[in-house]
Amino acid sequence: MNILLISDVYFPRVNGVSTSIRTFAEQLQKLGHSVHLIAPDYGITTEDEAWITRVPARNIFFDPEDKLMKYGEVLRLLPILKSKNFDLVHIHTPFIAHFTGLKIAKKLAVPVLETYHTFFEDYLHHYLPWIPKFLAKNLARFISKKQCNQLDAIIAPSKPMLDVLRSYGVTTPAEVIATGLQASSFAEADGDQFRVKYEIPLDKQMLLYVGRVAHEKNIGFLLKVVRRLSVQQPDILLVITGEGPAEHSLHQQVQALGIEKNVQFIGYLDRNTELNACYKAADIFVFASKSETQGLVLLEAMAQGTPVVAIAELGTASILIEGQGAHIATEDETVFAQKINDLLTNTLARNILGDVGRTYALKYWTASAKAEQMLHFYRALQPKHNLNRVKQATELIPLKKPI
Repeated sequence: MNILLISDVYFPRVNGVSTSIRTFAEQLQKLGHSVHLIAPDYGITTEDEAWITRVPARNIFFDPEDKLMKYGEVLRLLPILKSKNFDLVHIHTPFIAHFTGLKIAKKLAVPVLETYHTFFEDYLHHYLPWIPKFLAKNLARFISKKQCNQLDAIIAPSKPMLDVLRSYGVTTPAEVIATGLQASSFAEADGDQFRVKYEIPLDKQMLLYVGRVAHEKNIGFLLKVVRRLSVQQPDILLVITGEGPAEHSLHQQVQALGIEKNVQFIGYLDRNTELNACYKAADIFVFASKSETQGLVLLEAMAQGTPVVAIAELGTASILIEGQGAHIATEDETVFAQKINDLLTNTLARNILGDVGRTYALKYWTASAKAEQMLHFYRALQPKHNLNRVKQATELIPLKKPI
């Protein structure tokens, strides 16, 4: 197949959408299919640009990490795109990519689908704070319903996320296809070397958060858990990787809670050279986000044999199974802290849980299996799309009156 992807975000912008795009693209290419991506130009060349068309983009004043592709610049690609004979258009974000993706698919007369990566209902009010929260939620639901119903199909990364879309009134055909783990996620890594590099003592008990440092990730709750845990474990250290708009407020919260010695921010890590070692270095991976459509970082931690303590809501509920590499907690500081402390004080139980998690991730969450599922869904779309086109064309032909 010849597949055209379009997204408002991609590397070097690090997030789950970028990771999902790269993971599926690499697997589909390994299976012999052609994949091309249209994405914003960040002014930085990445290591895998050969299959990407970068489009001039504008800065976003309330979200400096991101860029917004210029609508006209995307549509200027149409003559080139028409000559490439794409089989379908797969949209990955609901902004410029959505609107131009619809237009491109119509001009190319091919099916168009979109992956609903982000739970905007629990996201939008953080970035439009001047809008009351309930209005922002309703706006997100309205836009999501309208956009999803404009497509030939949608993909949800988890069943709970698809259930949410159905509750909005989305009637478009849909499939649940999660992002799987590349073989590289299971590669052996040196956690001790990582600790030495970042001056973390080898005997210090280390908790880890990996992800965007954003308000909707509920990292502030983890800081409160660390404060409570520090009463029993005075030397506990929470390492926070990544960057994002919540950094400044989280630094302030750390100071207000008096846990400066218990928290270390280390910024973005290179996925190819440091991320596995970071997971391996941790005693426990902790996660409290309630707005994930999937939660790939949980699986990445398990792939390195690191046990997880997390809240299981929305997308993470489709990954987390109690005892399968994880202990599930509620959004209660005491409960969350106790589950962490139980593992910290029982090395054998912690190691067993980590080993079980690695086996679970390897058995059920590999990228190759998910890519095969995606490919099957792509192929199923084409005859349906062709049938709809014939039906629409027939409806436009005026019937002759009988003589």
